[in-house]
Amino acid sequence: MVAESAAGLSGSGTVSAAVVDGAASDERTPLLSSSSSGIGAAAGAGAGGDSVDGDGAGVAGDEERVVGVEGGGTFARSLGTVEAFAIVVSIVIGSGVFTSPGSIDTNVPSPGAALLVWFVGGVLAWTGASTMAELGTAIPGEGGVQPYLKYIFGDIFGFLAAWTWVVAVMPATLAILSIVFIESIYSAAGVTGEGDRIEHKLLSIVVLALIGLANSISTKASTRLNNFFVATKFVTIAAIVLAGVVVVVLQLTNPNKDIGGGDWNKKSWFAYRDSVNPDGSVTHWSALGQWELFGHLSAALYAALWAYSGWDKAIYISAELSAPARQLPLAINTSIPSIILCFLTANAAYYILLPWDVVSVTDSVAVTAITRLLGPGFGIAAAILICLVVAGSLLGNSFVAGRMAVAAANQNWLPRMFSVVGKVGTEQETSQADPQKAPESDAPINAIILSTVLSAAYILLGNFRALLTFNGLGEYTFFFLTVLGAIILRYREPDLERPYKTFILIPVVFAIVSGFVVVRGAAFAPTQATVLVALWALGLGAYWAQRRYQGLRSS
Repeated sequence: MVAESAAGLSGSGTVSAAVVDGAASDERTPLLSSSSSGIGAAAGAGAGGDSVDGDGAGVAGDEERVVGVEGGGTFARSLGTVEAFAIVVSIVIGSGVFTSPGSIDTNVPSPGAALLVWFVGGVLAWTGASTMAELGTAIPGEGGVQPYLKYIFGDIFGFLAAWTWVVAVMPATLAILSIVFIESIYSAAGVTGEGDRIEHKLLSIVVLALIGLANSISTKASTRLNNFFVATKFVTIAAIVLAGVVVVVLQLTNPNKDIGGGDWNKKSWFAYRDSVNPDGSVTHWSALGQWELFGHLSAALYAALWAYSGWDKAIYISAELSAPARQLPLAINTSIPSIILCFLTANAAYYILLPWDVVSVTDSVAVTAITRLLGPGFGIAAAILICLVVAGSLLGNSFVAGRMAVAAANQNWLPRMFSVVGKVGTEQETSQADPQKAPESDAPINAIILSTVLSAAYILLGNFRALLTFNGLGEYTFFFLTVLGAIILRYREPDLERPYKTFILIPVVFAIVSGFVVVRGAAFAPTQATVLVALWALGLGAYWAQRRYQGLRSS
């Protein structure tokens, strides 16, 4: 994998100043059109497996695809498989594995069922990521799902995806993580349930601003800092798993020793047991009907999918990979299984370290487990490590958020100032001695400022649970459309060059599950769904106003 990264970095290209013009952004593919556009042709020309054999040829082939179709990329192709792997791990392993176990345990009849939910959630994330890898290696472009939706369904769908991610999904994600960061610190100090206090919100905004500042230096600085956070994540999870292993060994060698939770070797992992809920009520699983049981299991799966959120983020930097047709699938198919293994082993350790009736009533299961095992001092140390884990997820999401806005601006879906890199302002910085020379910094500072300001507004106006549902609705609406589009594309353009192709059942399964997640989320959270629909209406108004303005200018 290190060699893979070296190959990727050695073949990096240069920053292209070319961006799509107004005419290019007006090109649309009709819904379910049977004709192939230039994107498909270019993808087929430059995406073959042989084109990535060797540094120079591979990079040239992929750059030709992007330049020929989208007018050139904003960022240099300077990232390799290791960087893509690290970004996915950094984003996905955030607060979820440390905060979601309680909400999942509350909604399942046994610890074994909880572990199955974690496994199923990971597999579903993997199916979605594999489908995204197929699209990412077949259809070039920056900005995650937006170029795929534009190509499959038309310009307006690409715009709505970009609009939703820039004004809703990514700001809400950053707001959630900033809130969790501050709440983790307060929880370690024994202060809980005060997340709505203005002091907490302002501190969350300070953390958010610092992360934005770190990402404003350069891509190289961001990826190096991200690698540090990835190491921290693996160390934190390894420490939790090791603690669980030590407890198992000690109790097996001395059954009378009172250490850990004690339930793991006395009770069946898959037998029904009564669950204690955070409000003090008790769920008697044997007394529930099938429909009620299904409702609880769907709620548990929803929490698991939140914990795995971020699995799609590798495609957001596909335009910066030196050989995406090879590196993107490799990064996804190594990072997601690694994350699934981390989540399963960490949750198994929680059930070893804690009494089972404690897991369901705590939102800080990792800190609770370490504090109970080793004392308050180690609990504080665990809280510090978890804060670093959340900071890494913040850094990765902020990194991606800026690139999403740049891609949207390059399509003329946002003001052009958000496509500028290396400076704050409305014009791209160039060297007077060498106008073709790239700016010293390639950070999308304007775009990062935009995402930071929007995220701060969400922190001030929202709360953790409301933002969580709002975020999930926005993401999974377009995940569903994107994966559905991948299925449609299989039949509409069977000859489209696909360097990486998944088994057709994989996108079908994910489309069914993601559709269920959206319907269930809208039914249980009508307020957030209404806000999201209102944002879409606002975005459509802006879209048609812009097109009308461009039409008047051209006439």
